Amino acid sequence: MNLPEPLPANLHLEPPPASLRLRIDRAALVGNWNALHRLSGKAAAGAAVKADAYGLGIDVVAPILCGADVREYFVAHWSEVPALLNYVEASQISVLHGVGNAQEARFAIVTGVRPVINSLRQAALWVEAGGGRCNVMVDSGINRLGLAPAELCDPIVQGLEIDILLSHLASAEEDSAQNPRQLAIFRDTVPLVKAERLSLANSAGIMLGPDYHFDLTRPGLALYGGIPHPSMQEHIAQVAFPQGAVLQIRDLHAGDAVGYNATWVADRETRVATVSVGHADGFLRQMGVDCALQHDQERLPVLGRVSMDMIMVDASSSTVKEGDFLDLPGDLPGISQRSGLSQYEILTILGKRFERS
Repeated sequence: MNLPEPLPANLHLEPPPASLRLRIDRAALVGNWNALHRLSGKAAAGAAVKADAYGLGIDVVAPILCGADVREYFVAHWSEVPALLNYVEASQISVLHGVGNAQEARFAIVTGVRPVINSLRQAALWVEAGGGRCNVMVDSGINRLGLAPAELCDPIVQGLEIDILLSHLASAEEDSAQNPRQLAIFRDTVPLVKAERLSLANSAGIMLGPDYHFDLTRPGLALYGGIPHPSMQEHIAQVAFPQGAVLQIRDLHAGDAVGYNATWVADRETRVATVSVGHADGFLRQMGVDCALQHDQERLPVLGRVSMDMIMVDASSSTVKEGDFLDLPGDLPGISQRSGLSQYEILTILGKRFERS
């Protein structure tokens, strides 16, 4: 078997332009953070940038937020820290999952990134590794991560150097009795430890009012154009604008089927465009139901089932041609209502094949 000759070591090839594009509206992102900061009243607003900045890309989002003077950043995994350190100081980063082993604790101490301590075991790991400034999560009722309120009185917690005492709301986007219950529990824990700052509200929690703001709010979804609370509609703008290129156009006759399992059959002469996006790029099958792409002011309904790398649209009334880019849906509340997916899911499943700019 003859193998191809390897490329010369000094040859640098730029890949062709991507057939998927994700434009980030920088002004909208900054405007959203400014709005959330303003709505936070006397509290400062940080930024949740976990999950690759909610799918938009940390290398695009972090410089924008840094330029907007955001001072506090929250990620979930330690693997997310190195990319963020390219843009912000280690002392501005908190890792929500805390320290699960000695290696993570050592990494935190060496870098200066603050872990969020979630259990007595994590507190012991942190102290044994040498400790230092950290944050502490108290569980006020979501029963996910966090110390039970009574555990805050444990001597090992009492000895921690706590910057932020935080908790997380479970139902902030709803008019739920759970919200005031969690607020009361969190308030009761405040006197139990010495912490420099307090934080409870996420994006939707900001809209619950000043009682929930404390010293620092932690918006995430709303930063990126999500509307987790109806009252945010007038304050938050769309940030992510995805596009896919037309790969091929064909003319179908009545009776021709489109896509897997022939779920759509033409009842007339139909001009069909195949577009370079699929469920591998986060455009899931349920998102294609009753959905349409846009070309200028033209609406191109999705036909048949979404494939891994392609969707087909009805281009009969469109001037679109091969190589043109079509606008994919980007209105998060609208997509969520139509598909049944949460706005969080829609953002964070955006694939790596989008060229983010």
